[in-house]
Amino acid sequence: MKLYQIGKRVLLFLLVNILVVLTIGLVAELLGVSKLLPHGRLTPLIIFSFLWGFSGALISLALSRLMAKWMMGVQVIPSDTRDPELRELLFMVRELAQQAKLPAMPEVGIYESPEANAFATGPTKSRSLVAVSTGLLRRMNSDEVKGVLAHEISHIANGDMVTLTLIQGVINAFVIFLSRVLAFALGQALRSRDDRDATPWFLQYLFIVIFETIFSLLGAIVVCWFSRWREFRADFGGAKLAGRERMISALQALKQLYDPEVAMNESRQGQAFQAFKISGKPSGFLKLFATHPPLDERIARLEEMNL
Repeated sequence: MKLYQIGKRVLLFLLVNILVVLTIGLVAELLGVSKLLPHGRLTPLIIFSFLWGFSGALISLALSRLMAKWMMGVQVIPSDTRDPELRELLFMVRELAQQAKLPAMPEVGIYESPEANAFATGPTKSRSLVAVSTGLLRRMNSDEVKGVLAHEISHIANGDMVTLTLIQGVINAFVIFLSRVLAFALGQALRSRDDRDATPWFLQYLFIVIFETIFSLLGAIVVCWFSRWREFRADFGGAKLAGRERMISALQALKQLYDPEVAMNESRQGQAFQAFKISGKPSGFLKLFATHPPLDERIARLEEMNL
């Protein structure tokens, strides 16, 4: 079964890669990019964009557990801990992981923070991490904590870390490709207007940076939209694992506990590992870059679900 799962993931990765290359090539032809670039440079640019775009996303995925521990100061709870509160936490995660049919028990960690929050990360279902804040353990009861943990375990069971990496890789590839094409086209236009022999390298590089910044922001909107969608799915999965009432109770507790001043203090302290955190309250234009939907909307959807 494990070999089958690995094979399925490898196949998915290869299919996504092929799709990205074909899509970039098709878009390039439709936009007439091959006419803008010097002969023979289109194919190398597509390959470069694909390799560079996905390599960054995959490296981030591979280091996700390590980076989470370093950035958040997560301390992994040993399996033989004698602390009754931590033993109960381990038991909950083990029980939920078995219900979700994960291939291995996730690492369970705790980090110092007054904010009631948690996150899940890791490169695969077999090498994942679930971490909770000390604020969450202090301010939530056992049922609410179980609802939060069920949500995070559902993220792992859904393979959200891998899926998000693939989407980010696609976005990265398009950002790299389009920014260089447009920078080259703009450089050619300036050269023709000013009758230059070539566009200065620093000006060409400046164009690339500007276009990469613009396209990265647009790409972030797409990634954040998917992130919000997966939160609803994780809520539904958490409700199936721990019960809808526990899941709703956990979200209602978060709504009552949420304190903007605490969040601001955490941001200043650099403690903002946002990949799978469960709370957040953006407004206005920032909603487009929100990784999580409003808590009221999440609660409403759970209440409407037929389980």
